[in-house]
Amino acid sequence: MRIGLSVGYWGARPPKNIERYLAEAEEVGVESMWTAEAYGSDAISTLACWGTRTAAMRLGTAVCQMSARTPTAMAMAALTIDHLSSGRMIVGIGASGPQVVEGWYGQPYPRPLERTREYVDIMRKVWAREAPVTYSGRHYQLPYNGERGAGLGKPLLSTVHPLRPDIPVYLGAEGPKNVALAAEIADGWLPLWFSPKSDEFYRNALAEGFSRPGARRSADTFDVAGVVWVSEHEDVEVAASRIKPVIALYAGGMGAKDVNFHNDVFVRMGWGDVCAKVQELYLAGRKQEASDAIPLEMVEDVALVGPVDKLSADLKNRWGSTCLTTMVLGGRLKQETLAQLVQTADAL
Repeated sequence: MRIGLSVGYWGARPPKNIERYLAEAEEVGVESMWTAEAYGSDAISTLACWGTRTAAMRLGTAVCQMSARTPTAMAMAALTIDHLSSGRMIVGIGASGPQVVEGWYGQPYPRPLERTREYVDIMRKVWAREAPVTYSGRHYQLPYNGERGAGLGKPLLSTVHPLRPDIPVYLGAEGPKNVALAAEIADGWLPLWFSPKSDEFYRNALAEGFSRPGARRSADTFDVAGVVWVSEHEDVEVAASRIKPVIALYAGGMGAKDVNFHNDVFVRMGWGDVCAKVQELYLAGRKQEASDAIPLEMVEDVALVGPVDKLSADLKNRWGSTCLTTMVLGGRLKQETLAQLVQTADAL
């Protein structure tokens, strides 16, 4: 197992001293860094800026929201960063959810799996640079041929020759159909709120994708890079209390009441009653009560919490045998803690 680092998306302001943190992480063997976006800071700008402060880490987005950019715009950004980083770019994309897609980007959300497939197809056409890019899909047409167009679109070829004609693509996915799609068409999967207790469920979904005709990879060459929140403190309850608000946000408020994919993940783990209560409290504006309703066991299902020796032991004994191949650590950790977790992962 490899260790990566999530530098996420910002709250109100950029995180402090992130350049020094990345340098310390790279020094102890952290293998990758990952940016993200919601509806504030974007994933591409931060990756380009902070990536210049690293020398060897793979640079990934976990994830770029597809509705934020056309497939060709995403392909352009990826081939640019790939050149500037000497071939370290990983394109992590995801469909997000209807609240963000329709509320923030003003785009329709339905048929996200079909849209994802078209999006990846177009990016790979750009990077292959074998011919001017044309595409005729349900969601994307190149050149544009809709009623609102001028009718003057011309198929174009990237002026930049890609450093790598096949930049790795990872899909952010939580539901079984989307996970299977990742195994079929992508080079990796970016789970959120992965739990060792759900390992068999996800292995079955991945196996479905790997078995499809034309699947790009097998389980042996596919990267499962999941963000796992980490909180270090001698008191396990104190450590867990730092992560409970994040779980409350995602399970309670990151989505509509009847369409919240993060909530669905926790329900599949057996936390249905807790999720219903958390969502009710969160959507009523009682965020602290929603956080307090989350038990320690629910946090430990999806996160590493406690003193450093417990973090290391849990990584080895609970996570080491799962389908996860890259553990992307969320949360700010001391350099010595990072070093111990890298050593533990290396030994798996």
